[in-house]
Amino acid sequence: MREIDNGGPAANSGEELKYIVSGDSISKGVVYDEDRSKYVILEENYVSLLQDKLKGAVRNTARFGNTLMRGINSLKKDISKDKPNIVLIEYGGNDCDFNWQEIAANPEAEHHPKTDFNLFERMLTETIEYLRGQQITPILMNLPPLNADNYFKWVSGSNPAAESNIMKWLGSVTKIYWWQERYNSTILKVSELTKTKMIDVRSAFLAHPDFTQFLCVDGIHPNKDGHRIICEKVVEFLKTNYGHLLQPGMKETLG
Repeated sequence: MREIDNGGPAANSGEELKYIVSGDSISKGVVYDEDRSKYVILEENYVSLLQDKLKGAVRNTARFGNTLMRGINSLKKDISKDKPNIVLIEYGGNDCDFNWQEIAANPEAEHHPKTDFNLFERMLTETIEYLRGQQITPILMNLPPLNADNYFKWVSGSNPAAESNIMKWLGSVTKIYWWQERYNSTILKVSELTKTKMIDVRSAFLAHPDFTQFLCVDGIHPNKDGHRIICEKVVEFLKTNYGHLLQPGMKETLG
């Protein structure tokens, strides 16, 4: 199965198109339900919204809590079984995150993100090379922006003692946004260096004067409207780059 970037059979033959979405809770469609005070799966998540707009079948293998390392280990098994044409790679939100309970308990200690910054870049690059070696087209997705204030309250449980200790280690709430932006910038860098197309969902959120209205109360997961923004951005991306993958009529409209 040749990759579609080079005019492979997926462009004009009767071959059935297959897609895999490999990612974390954002692609899984996890949102926080304030009425029920729990995380739930949004039925109208961006992946499910895309299914009827695309030719072929979409398999969503994203998992809550997935880091790049955990997700890619599973992806290799899925690829050998499903043999997709395209894999959408959406990671970084958990990779850049810290164990905030440990920080609150011991702010003087040295703390590390779940995936080291340099390791994240190397693994993302190697994943792209691996997919291309399997004649599969990789597509990257960058990170939606987070609401640093809400996320700080969330990870500290709005507990004054925890807030104080986390702030002692953190220095400033704005560092949360800055740190996530570093990983987002790495996705852009890898996209450029490997000449891999990327869906810029971050800019789609930031195009709105108050992007925080599209995030859950935890400050990091897109809500229902946020998932609609992601879906629209993906369709716009496909319309520009892979129009033949869209259902008839989708090329003229974003739906």
